[in-house]
Amino acid sequence: MIFLLFLILFAFAFVIFLIASQWKVFEKAGQPGWACIVPIYNTYVLLKIAGKPGWWLLLLFVPFVNIVFAIWTVNMISKSFGKDEGFTAGLILLGFVFWPILGFGSAQYLGPYGDPEEFAARQNASRFDFEH
Repeated sequence: MIFLLFLILFAFAFVIFLIASQWKVFEKAGQPGWACIVPIYNTYVLLKIAGKPGWWLLLLFVPFVNIVFAIWTVNMISKSFGKDEGFTAGLILLGFVFWPILGFGSAQYLGPYGDPEEFAARQNASRFDFEH
């Protein structure tokens, strides 16, 4: 009985720690930290942090397609904080270690894609130029 109580308390503390980690990631990206605890909305905010359009949220509900787009989103979040594909693999496979590193570590949010100029260029490339 005591072991079960200890296990429950440990699991609760671990979940709180992971929520705090993601809260910090959201705040580093200039988003409200509380958004990480709201289901579905937290994914929408992560898409904004990654620089992806909001309609991608619908793709995350399509079986098999969601796996590709979820990995792509996590990769763009990693890039947005100046990390590489190895860190992306860590976020996917060992998220309980790498999300706290991202949240509490020295990583700074650089903007979507990790390069604000590239993000602006990609956003402007899809717009129609009426003057030319």
